[in-house]
Amino acid sequence: MPRVPPAPSCRRRFLCRGVAAASAVTAAAWTAPAAEPPAPVIDTHTHFYDPTRPGGVPWPPRDDAILYRTVLPAEWERLAQPAGVTGTVVVEASPLLEDNDWLLDLAERHAARRLPGMLGIVGVVGNLPLGDPACAAALDRCAARRLYRGIRVNGDALLACLDDPASVADLARLADRDLTLDVNGGRVLAAAAAAAARFPRLRIVVDHLGTPVMSARGPQAAWRDAVARAADHPRVFMKVSALAENAARTLQPPRAPGDPSFYEPWLDAAWASFGDRRLMYGSNWPVADRAATYADVLGIVRPFVDRRGPEASRWFFAEAARAAYSWVEPAA
Repeated sequence: MPRVPPAPSCRRRFLCRGVAAASAVTAAAWTAPAAEPPAPVIDTHTHFYDPTRPGGVPWPPRDDAILYRTVLPAEWERLAQPAGVTGTVVVEASPLLEDNDWLLDLAERHAARRLPGMLGIVGVVGNLPLGDPACAAALDRCAARRLYRGIRVNGDALLACLDDPASVADLARLADRDLTLDVNGGRVLAAAAAAAARFPRLRIVVDHLGTPVMSARGPQAAWRDAVARAADHPRVFMKVSALAENAARTLQPPRAPGDPSFYEPWLDAAWASFGDRRLMYGSNWPVADRAATYADVLGIVRPFVDRRGPEASRWFFAEAARAAYSWVEPAA
């Protein structure tokens, strides 16, 4: 008996089933590429502390109405995430040895609690007494923890340390352990240049643009010259931080100038000396709250950096910090 061809409706159903099967195979074999994660934006200067701890804290003082309160990573994240900032290097202001461990413990606890898409604390800059008999052991203990990326020191104290054999030995230990020296306060730029000449392998970070006087007259010649001398050393970096506080300190308005163009002469001078790859962003939060909001602090520098192009922006907001501190993104 001759074969009867299927009715048109049957043929259409057959073809549809074939197309559907082929589409299913294709879909199983191909998936859309995953979206690229956003580029990291690292705030290289924050402070966390808790005055309610037993014994309290040596800084800030009780009479500081703005700063004397509990300041922890969760609060910073709620401010940073809407601004597009994803990670931070936290700097210890307390001179107590045990507070280095407290800050490391805090960072490790927060790693499991950070908000989606956030890197959290990517590094800790501690505070150790150079030249003290306890410094070497404390440095060894803290350096064994990956998040510990260096220590901070006052500029005047650092200049004095260069004449003290015990302090010089501690600075050499810092370089040997691939850790970084932040210089904050005092004769910052002169100290950074002197230490870099003495320890060419040591990475040094000048905090807060070297604390210039910021007024309507523009940058002072002495500051420009000191910036250039510090930048002559290739392992010296600079934080573009505390601009609002520096301006408010000089001008003494209720808040710092909000117009980004006010700050451009200092940014131009810093870039002229340090270039695109040794400058990094820092908020100095919560100290910056005295002069501007977290979002405003970022807004001061963002237009200037964006005009320099995406590569300069990538280095300013992440890669210079990686070069200075060797921070590593946490595991997912």
